[in-house]
Order: sequence, then C-alpha cells, then structure tokens
Amino acid sequence: MGKDYYKILGVEKSASQDEVKKAFRKLAHKYHPDKENGDEAKFKEVNEAYQVLGKPEKRTQYDQFGSTFDQQGGFGGDANWSDFMKYARNGSAQGMNFDFGGIDLGDIFGDMFGFGGGRGRRAKRHGEDIQVEMQIEFEGAFAGVKKDIELFKVVKCEHCNGNLAEPGTKIKTCETCKGQGSVTRVQQTMLGAFQSNSVCHDCHGDGKIPEVKCSSCNGQGVAKRKEKIELDIPAGIEDGATMRMTGRGNAAPYGGEAGDLYVRVRVQPSNRYVRSGQDVYVKEKISFAKAALGAQLDVKILDGEVDLKVPAGTQPGTRFRLRGKGFPYLQSGGRGDMYVEVEVEVPKKLSRKQKKVLEEFDA
Repeated sequence: MGKDYYKILGVEKSASQDEVKKAFRKLAHKYHPDKENGDEAKFKEVNEAYQVLGKPEKRTQYDQFGSTFDQQGGFGGDANWSDFMKYARNGSAQGMNFDFGGIDLGDIFGDMFGFGGGRGRRAKRHGEDIQVEMQIEFEGAFAGVKKDIELFKVVKCEHCNGNLAEPGTKIKTCETCKGQGSVTRVQQTMLGAFQSNSVCHDCHGDGKIPEVKCSSCNGQGVAKRKEKIELDIPAGIEDGATMRMTGRGNAAPYGGEAGDLYVRVRVQPSNRYVRSGQDVYVKEKISFAKAALGAQLDVKILDGEVDLKVPAGTQPGTRFRLRGKGFPYLQSGGRGDMYVEVEVEVPKKLSRKQKKVLEEFDA
C-alpha cells in the first residue's frame, strides 16, 4: 500500500507548492541525522514524500491514482540515498547540485544546513589556522600585557601583493569557466539528471587569471616568511584561555581568506597569591599578641596596598574579604574579591618576662 505523503509532510491536499516546500524544509531540519535528536528513517521518509509532492507532474499523478501511485526515482534507490548522505555528512556537497527528477536538493539542503550546493556558487578558500602557546606572568594576567611573537608562516606575496600576476601585466577573464569561477557538468543516470558544480581548476574560483604569473610566487599569491605579531592580552585572562586573532593565520593561495591564529595563554603561578576564577587568596602572618589585642595591617594587594583592621581576639584561619580587589572580569567590567587569611605565629622562644606574662594570663 502506498504512503500518504501529505500526512508525512503535515500539509493539506490543497497546499500550494510553496507550502509543501516550507513543510519539507521544517521537517528535514528537524529529523536531519546529524542533529542531536535526528532520525534518519524519518528524514528519508520526508525526502521521499517531497520527491513526489515537490514536483507538480508527479504530484498530479499521485493525486490521480492515490495509494496505487508507485514512485519512480527520487530517493527510492539505496545508492542514491547513500550518495546524498555521504555528501551531506562530510560536507562534500559544497559546490554540488542534486537535481533528481527536476528537484534540486543541493540548493534546498545547502540553504538549510550550510554545505553549499547553490548553482554558480564558488567554494570559499581558507588558509590554515595556526595554534601557538604563550606564557605570561601572574601580574600580566591581572593588569593585561602586550607580547610579541615571531612566526614563520604563509603570508601574502609582497611582489604581486597577492593578485597572482607579475607587476605591470594584465589579468584576464578565465576562458575555461568564462569568468564564472565554476564549471557545471550534467550526467544522465537511471535516477535522473545529476548536475555538479565544481570550482574551476584554472582560475581556482576567481573567474580571472593573470596573463603572466608572478615570478616570485609562481601565481599562487602567497609566500613563506617570518612575521612579528603583537598580542594584546586582556586584563583578567585565565590560565589555559585561548585567544583568537581572525585572519592572522596562514594566508590562502589564489586570493582566499587567511586562517586564524589561536593563542593559548599559560599564566605562571604566583608565590604569594592563589587564584580561583576572578577571586584571589593570600595569607598574612601576624603575631599572637596582635591577634589577641587587635591590629592594623598593611596588606599588599595586586595593585597597591590596603589597610586591614584585625579585631581583637581574631582566631587563626580567620578570613577577611576585600571587595573588588581581585582580578578584573573580562568584557563585563568590575573585579573579583581578595580574601586575606590570618596565620597566627606562635613564637618558638620566649624571654622570662614573656613567659611570666603568659603564665599569669593562663592562670
């Protein structure tokens, strides 16, 4: 028995072609196998329904013969479905059109899931990303610091300024793709017409080629050399945080976009302070007498000193909170707190007078 394709897509028989297409997009996005709660079986069923209802001629036959309609083509064959899912999962559908029975699924799924597929679109070249590690001092993480790094990387060719041509020569329209940047091929199969768009191998998608290639980079637009990059490390950054510098990675050949530079920041530990998030912990030693009688302490913080009043009778391990004296919060403003823990020092040696006073105190 045939399937109720209208029910599968959740539309009425009177639905317009736009409404059918809209319903298909919604359900295909919902059941896409690569999504966390995707369902490949339902995804396949939705596509099967759209192969019929999405094409007016097949929809007319389906409406006429109802449950006796036997779909020909579409996603009925395992090879066709497997091929499509292979392209969809690994992203190879970029620059491809799936035109089965007059329905361009490459265009539909390219819009929905972002793997290209629109006719005439050019593949976007991208240079390789670079990952480095930078070590800074504890104080630099608190206040922010500028650091220079020197990398041997792929950069834009200085001789031709990245336009691939020898200076003083012309750039012409690519004869292979006629300036389109892509080459279209159509192959007839038992499942229908299979149309593919691939990036032109002569102009690499630009639609233009130099009459005379750059003598320095041989028409690639890039070269390798050392480059010094200044890093502006923000105040408050944590150990292990990664900074991204867009476009500071390796340049892409043939005029593409440069990759990104990722800098992982390692913060050296402090001998005095312990950090937890944006809060800072420090220990201050005071004498037994000051803990018992009370005292005024000068506490060294990350950006100066503060007066801390220690009340009489303060017990060992007592922790005092200094609001807003910790690390700055990234991007949101404000600072964490500093916690000062009191360590009461017990003298190892006492004079006779000190012993007598303590004995009288303990009596």
